[in-house]
Amino acid sequence: MNAFSMREAQAPLRTKYRAAPETALVVDRARTSGKDASDPNHSVVEPMPGCGETLPVGVHRALGGLHDAPTPGDILCSALAACQDSSVRMISNLLGVELEFLEVTVTANVDVRGTLMVDRSVPVGFQAMRCNVQLRVKDGTDPRLIDKLKAASEQSCVVLQTLRAPPRVEVQFEVR
Repeated sequence: MNAFSMREAQAPLRTKYRAAPETALVVDRARTSGKDASDPNHSVVEPMPGCGETLPVGVHRALGGLHDAPTPGDILCSALAACQDSSVRMISNLLGVELEFLEVTVTANVDVRGTLMVDRSVPVGFQAMRCNVQLRVKDGTDPRLIDKLKAASEQSCVVLQTLRAPPRVEVQFEVR
């Protein structure tokens, strides 16, 4: 079992957030850029601006793009997969469930006729998403703990819960 204790790491945070709930509010960010703003097929996204890590972004071939880099849909699927993976890992650590294998696969379906305005009755956006979590735990693990792991990791996955109950999203254009 990993020597890192999520319980010990979270204990002071839980105490702090109970005493001062306003300190529990965090802001995540991402920013795009591109060397050539006239290139319709490529940009770069920097999750957590300032971290120094970037991810190339491309346009899906179903939209006329080159599909030579992850698309925004791929990145959305990645966000869900990463969040569910992290949730399972954290909850298993909290419960003392030893994971021997974990893989999260996310697939999403979209009818691009809406995006291309071919058929205005087709909604723009994914019509279905599936999150498949495959895990193996140490032999002899109490099945009730496994059930608790599954339920708690699903409940605590921020991206999953956001997709299930989306917030209002505002878009502001600033023309320079």
